[in-house]
Amino acid sequence: MNDPLHIVCPHCNAVNRVPRQRLGDGGACGRCKQVLFAGKPMELNAANFDAHTGQSDVPVVVDFWAPWCGPCRSMAPHFEKAASDLEPEFRLAKLNTEDEQALAARFNIRSIPTIAIFRHRREVARQSGAMDSASLARWVRQAAG
Repeated sequence: MNDPLHIVCPHCNAVNRVPRQRLGDGGACGRCKQVLFAGKPMELNAANFDAHTGQSDVPVVVDFWAPWCGPCRSMAPHFEKAASDLEPEFRLAKLNTEDEQALAARFNIRSIPTIAIFRHRREVARQSGAMDSASLARWVRQAAG
């Protein structure tokens, strides 16, 4: 249980080994020296999606959204609040389906916003529709088990 966790840097995508008991200390990346958890969602794209969802030992909660989507825009501040509540147990990230249509198709995203939890390359849970921050945090903790 004391094995270090692999945490992918949200800034440079380097994989960092962080002792489990130090996860909440807000460590910095060994490569770029920026914080590993900033308490806000990071942006995912085709270049970094697989690294974050596949190489991190922390589950990644992805908000599939689009700028033209009203419910997506109204949920954005709640997703940001949930990031500050759930990190470092979880990494929260946003993926713009308008810019990353191939990724949205790869995961069969049919409606937005859709929230999906990934652990070690596998999608483990999915929920469509906007949620407030408390409902989102509750769902993430329950769904990630």
